[in-house]
Amino acid sequence: MRVVVDTSVFLPGLFFGGPPRDVLEAWRAGRIEMVVSSEIIQEYLRVGERLSARFPDAGLEAAMETIAARATLVSAPALSEPVCEDSDDDKFLACAVAAGTTYVVSSDKALLATSPYRNVKVIRSRDLLDML
Repeated sequence: MRVVVDTSVFLPGLFFGGPPRDVLEAWRAGRIEMVVSSEIIQEYLRVGERLSARFPDAGLEAAMETIAARATLVSAPALSEPVCEDSDDDKFLACAVAAGTTYVVSSDKALLATSPYRNVKVIRSRDLLDML
């Protein structure tokens, strides 16, 4: 199963635990394929570096190396018009559409409110884990 993982799941999974961490573990175990765009990677880094200043042992660098080695990178053109209330979240939908994935995993209320968009469903971490 190919999925796009929103920053609201990726970073809490890396820094804190719970269902977001279980999503990352499913990816590391090969149960899901994570799809990213360069815009998503940039956001992971930008927000992750701020959290790393507070939680230096979380392993952001190792996680980003794993993404570089194991995630599927796609070119994701911007959507033709804004979809999310926070247009900065449109990059996750654009990535899913470009990659032909069915799911974006998120805890962001504005992004969840867009579901479904085209053939993409925005689901919570727990929903993905229940499907696995």
